[in-house]
Order: sequence, then structure tokens, then C-alpha cells
Amino acid sequence: MERHLQILKLFWGAAIAAELEYRFNFIIAAISSLGNLAGSLFGLFLFYRTGYKFQGWNWEEALIVLAIFTILQGLSGIFLIPNLNRIVQQVQDGTLDFVLLKPISSQFWLSSRTVSPWGLSDVISGCFLLGYAGSKLGLGIHNYSLSLLPFICGVISLYSIWFMLGSTSIWFVKIYNVTEVLRRLLEAGRYPMVAYPTAYRFFFTFLVPVAFLTTVPAQTMLDRLGGGWVLGSMFLAGGLFFASTRFWRLALRYYTSASS
Repeated sequence: MERHLQILKLFWGAAIAAELEYRFNFIIAAISSLGNLAGSLFGLFLFYRTGYKFQGWNWEEALIVLAIFTILQGLSGIFLIPNLNRIVQQVQDGTLDFVLLKPISSQFWLSSRTVSPWGLSDVISGCFLLGYAGSKLGLGIHNYSLSLLPFICGVISLYSIWFMLGSTSIWFVKIYNVTEVLRRLLEAGRYPMVAYPTAYRFFFTFLVPVAFLTTVPAQTMLDRLGGGWVLGSMFLAGGLFFASTRFWRLALRYYTSASS
């Protein structure tokens, strides 16, 4: 563990130093983040402006879901997009060979080689929105701490699905569209699952587990779910992470080195 932490320090220190050479990008990222959040708030406002509300969700409670989605989107921009979207390019360019030759887990290297600080604007915006909605609902530290575990499990689940999709580039080199489809599907997490018809709820809960990314942590924060859903989040995250490691090993069996 200590060795991996030292490697992360080197990786992320170099990545942040390189990114900070273009500091104006942070202003652009912050403006883009605020614009996206404003668009999401406006879309949510269109539902509630006439007195309509999602079943069992008032305005502030729906903001909790949107805030968690925004934080998750920021974390994806910091860690997942800069790393996992590059797997395809490394397979195309043959640079994956150099990764496999290093005395370190290739999955760890591919998943954590770099970071992009520009996603921080989404994380900060989401935290402010979460704090505002929580204050209106009278939530305390206990409520926030309840949602921490299912939220972490949601991040692990998202990472595992994304990594497995990236791994398919060993068979199908040009899969950029697949990861974009995943990102578009994740947009459904902006709103509580009750906003969708029953068939869509089933799809976003059991096939593409968007519900476990935003709605389940929000309901846990609001103290609406029992321990069964939290336990389900843990099993889902553990199962998907295990599947991602096994799938990567399977994919490497079919990898043809660019230097061979």
C-alpha cells in the first residue's frame, strides 16, 4: 500500500504540475461547470414550477440527487475520463506494451496514471448545492455520513463498468462511441428514478445501475432506505470491481503486442 501511495504521489504531482501550466483552463472549466449546473437546475425547475413534483420527492430532495450527480460528474472528470478514455489510444498506438512491461499492476497504472484538476469545479458546485439543499431540509452530519458508503460504492461501480468498456478496445479498437453512450446513459442520474417510467427504472437499476450512483445515496442521506440497499450497493461494487480485474486479465490474453 505504501509503495502504491508513493507512486500515486509521483503520478499526480507530475500531472497537476503539467496541467497548471494552462491555468486559464480552470476558468473555462468553472464557467462550463456553472453553465451545466444552471441547465440542470432549469430542467428540474420546469417540472416543479407548476406545483408538480416527482412522487415522494419535493424540490429540495430532488436537488440532493442533482448535487450528488454533479459531484460524481466532477470526480469522473478528475480521475476516470483522463485515464480510462486513454486506454483506447494506448492500444491503437501500441504504447500499452510499455505499461505491461512495468513492474506494477497494469490496471492500477492505467486507472491512476494522471488526474485533471479541472473537474474540481463540478465537485465544488455540487458540494455547495448539497449544502444548500441539506440546510433547507435540516440534514445533519449524521445524514451526510449515512450516504458516504453507498456513494463510494457507486463510484467504484462506475469505475468498474467504465474500465471494462475500455478493455474491450483490445478486440474492438475504435470504441469511443461506446464510452460516450455510457456517459449519456449516466445523465439519467440527474433526477430521481421515480421520474422515469417503470421499464426505464428497471433498466437504470438492474442493467445499467444508474440508480445506485445517485438515487440510492440520496435516499440513504434522507434516511429512507434500509440496510438492504446499502448492502446491495456494496455487493454490486465488489462484484463489478472483481469482474473488471478478471475481464482485464481475459482481455490481455488476446492482446497482440505492437512490437511482436
